[in-house]
Amino acid sequence: MASFFDTKIEFLKGVGPQKGTLLNKELAIFNYGGLIQHYPFRYEDKSKIYTIGELKKDMPYVQIKGQITNVKKEGHVRRPRLIATFQDDTGKVDLIWFQGVNWVLQKIKPGIEYLLFGKPGLFNNKLTFTHPEIELFSPVKEGESTLYPVYNTTELLRKKYLDSKAIAKLTRQLLIVSLNGKKIEETLPQYIVDHYGFFSREKALQHIHFPADIKHLERAKSRLKFDELFWVQLQLLLEKGKRKAALQGKVMTEIPSVTIFYNEQLPFDLTTAQKQVIKEIRKDMLSGKQMNRLLQGDVGSGKTIVGFICMLMAIDNGTQACMMAPTEILAEQHYQGLKPYADTMGISIALLTGSTKKKERKPLFENLQTGELDLIIGTHALIEDTVKFKELGLCIIDEQHRFGVAQRAKLWNKNSGNNYPHMLVMTATPIPRTLAMTVYGDLDVSVIDELPAGRKPIKTLHKYDSNRLAVFGFLKEEIAKGRQVYIVYPLIEESETLDYKDLMDGYESVCRAFPDQHISIVHGKMKAVDKEYEMSRFVKGETHIMVATTVIEVGVNVPNASVMVIENAERFGLAQLHQLRGRVGRGAEQSYCLLMSDYKLSKEAKLRIDTMVRTNNGFEIADVDLKLRGPGDLSGTQQSGVLDLLIADLATDGRILQEARLCAEKIIDADSKLELPENRNLRKHISSLKKSYVNWGRIS
Repeated sequence: MASFFDTKIEFLKGVGPQKGTLLNKELAIFNYGGLIQHYPFRYEDKSKIYTIGELKKDMPYVQIKGQITNVKKEGHVRRPRLIATFQDDTGKVDLIWFQGVNWVLQKIKPGIEYLLFGKPGLFNNKLTFTHPEIELFSPVKEGESTLYPVYNTTELLRKKYLDSKAIAKLTRQLLIVSLNGKKIEETLPQYIVDHYGFFSREKALQHIHFPADIKHLERAKSRLKFDELFWVQLQLLLEKGKRKAALQGKVMTEIPSVTIFYNEQLPFDLTTAQKQVIKEIRKDMLSGKQMNRLLQGDVGSGKTIVGFICMLMAIDNGTQACMMAPTEILAEQHYQGLKPYADTMGISIALLTGSTKKKERKPLFENLQTGELDLIIGTHALIEDTVKFKELGLCIIDEQHRFGVAQRAKLWNKNSGNNYPHMLVMTATPIPRTLAMTVYGDLDVSVIDELPAGRKPIKTLHKYDSNRLAVFGFLKEEIAKGRQVYIVYPLIEESETLDYKDLMDGYESVCRAFPDQHISIVHGKMKAVDKEYEMSRFVKGETHIMVATTVIEVGVNVPNASVMVIENAERFGLAQLHQLRGRVGRGAEQSYCLLMSDYKLSKEAKLRIDTMVRTNNGFEIADVDLKLRGPGDLSGTQQSGVLDLLIADLATDGRILQEARLCAEKIIDADSKLELPENRNLRKHISSLKKSYVNWGRIS
């Protein structure tokens, strides 16, 4: 049954078909629910009225009270301007309108007391207000709010008289209609409202648009932010519960190979964090339910060896395992890194990428189907229909944000029988806790938050272009010690030609500075075979310098590389800078990351560079990145409608999110199907929500 808030926006008095179509196109407001959830983005406090004598040119928006004493129309017939004199007992200012001149001329009358709202500025060395808001003055009644909502609008809407004030008028009218008709129903159980001391939903919507005062506004925000985040969390947890109940995973009880590997093959001690993660995974694989776990760990924290130990668990229990990586370089790296362990353990391992030749594929596919092949590493080639397993027990997906949900689902369905393969999703892109709880809230999350013993933190330094000779001198010293160096240039698709020129200019200057060195170069315009050749020369130590674009962001593991130079560091995002830095620091030697930039830096670029210099902690960096860019821009989150938040902000509302998650968990633990009478409101609202993760707090 359609609700009141599903009513098309054109049916609201004062809208109609023409304005309705504009609201659809410009603000994506299609119905009453869309309008009531088009929240103000700020509020103007109109409690203070200044005198003209108190005004200064650099003040923000202010109010003054006075009369219009003179009005004149000037300029060209086609492009006139209107100039009026506004005065009070302390002085005079000019008011100027360049648009809507005839409309304003009809509206304003001399000798009447007006209230003016605008930003003072200078025009021809005189204090002026350009396009001020102006209305008849009436004193604020006792108890009346002085906080006025300001709504997002567009130039086209303003031309059609749908400015912020008009949207406020429509919203007030809608609220009056809905409140009179008791249309705004409570969605939370009363025990939650009472526990947090929340406004009712009705009262929260009233005061978010037209707050009585700042306290009422804060309480309204608190309730609506909680609502939005709570519905996301509740839905994720319900989905997680349903999946766990429905999807079986093979019970992995046997671990003889794991024990042998620990005792005889592992070349180093695992960190406490790695051991804890393996315990969590082991528990999942013994549960009889399909594991769905996200493993977060900084570059070089040892996720791959954890993944290999989990593969041994799968193989010990008569199943096969696969690992899918986003690039051939990374798949090759995993394969080369794990093959010596697999060979020693007597485990058959193979590599499958787009470059695997046809004659090699046939026996590989046959061995997979018969079960003779235990372990396969590959790219998205693994999800092709020709790839069939005898019994797939574990799928590991590396750098998961490079793969869509549909691609992951194809791996799930590679198994015959009732059991689904256990899924371990790994990422070296640190995800802020608030984002992980939202985007991956239906997964169990494990974190490796310490580096292996013997690793030294990378020293990060910011150097200006004027320091280049000193930087080259430092690189020569490192190369003389037998170390290797990366020099990375940015790559922005819109200016590919310019970037290519920058790279080639840089390559030539490096060749001049290091005439005795063999230098590798890698960029996106090269053929895959040439890229592989250059990369392999660097990996083997045949070249000591690699000049590259960001193609090396993920994929090259060279423990001997000790210096990462990032040119034009101001052009990189924080996550990318952190990923690039993670290419060094892989060995026992001290490593360095040099961030090169011009002296002219934007405020945000300076914050990014300062953050990199200050900390190596990926999660701290991810939090700063979230604040700078917002969740929609972070890697891999665009595909998830879960971030379609209207009022909550993951960068600043982490505390509310954690409270909402905790509340949802308690409810699910006590009443997994929301069948108790006190959860009737939850059940009703959940059933009214669209079956997607978009905007769970919407009006229903």
